[in-house]
Amino acid sequence: MKFRTEIQINPAKHKITYDAGLFFLGSCFSENIFSKVDYFKFNSASNPFGILYNPAAIESVISKSLEGYNYTEKDVFELNERWHCYDSHSVLSDSNKETLIENLNNAVSGTAKQIKTASHLFITLGTAWVYRAKSTEKIVGNCHKVPQKAFNKELLSIPQIESMLKSCISQIKAVNPKAQIVLTVSPIRHLKDGFVENIRSKSHLISAVHSIKDQVENVWYFPSYEIVHDDLRDYRFYAEDLVHPNQMAIDYIWEKFQDTWIDTSCEPIMKKVDFVQKGLAHRPFNPQAEAHQAFLKKIEATKSELMQRHSIQF
Repeated sequence: MKFRTEIQINPAKHKITYDAGLFFLGSCFSENIFSKVDYFKFNSASNPFGILYNPAAIESVISKSLEGYNYTEKDVFELNERWHCYDSHSVLSDSNKETLIENLNNAVSGTAKQIKTASHLFITLGTAWVYRAKSTEKIVGNCHKVPQKAFNKELLSIPQIESMLKSCISQIKAVNPKAQIVLTVSPIRHLKDGFVENIRSKSHLISAVHSIKDQVENVWYFPSYEIVHDDLRDYRFYAEDLVHPNQMAIDYIWEKFQDTWIDTSCEPIMKKVDFVQKGLAHRPFNPQAEAHQAFLKKIEATKSELMQRHSIQF
């Protein structure tokens, strides 16, 4: 008897090795996968502007980064004794205006560098609902708890999302034509928008993503949304808020991702990296014990091998 419908994913054509460069942009779900590749010490980077939820915000930071936009004080504002920018997540916000502007310009250069050099770019879309600032008529990446009366809320149409994705991809291809672009839709439920509104949003994103994937070469889709909602589809795979996938679900998606995108030649290296990472996190009862000292020597020997043979840094 079968009690669940496991999703079968075709192996990727251009798999990831330890020579690859990985760049993640978008919703907080991209951070979950990034945390895994970062743990295994792949060459990777994620969201210099912080988490971005909607395709308009992602398009904006790609455009500004590749054009070398220079952020100044006209791009930031103060609220609750902190300085913010509508283009970035609050992780970049700061009590000092100059520090925020410096962080933003570092994000510009960091994003541009990653886009130009990455072999694989992963763009995760979280929502098609956007907030347009009444003062500028521009869609924001983050509202920073500014009162809602300052914005108009809109649902991006499928053609609008397609246009934004085409813009992102064409700009990426112009500076990095060999890049493999992987689109995903976050399984995280935006229930603050409403149950029906969340489904409408995800439907628009999925329809637009598949339309683009079918039109553009070297653009792929990883079904993270479907894995959670059609394969796992049970509340035991959610965190206590019943919105975010829990660690068990994230680990399961990572297994699917690894089977799909990570080349099998990486497995012996990943096992050694895992051994070192767990060893570095271990807290012994007796640090001076001979057995522990021998264990530390083994860790150092494995680290040295990984650094010399594969240029992996810990």
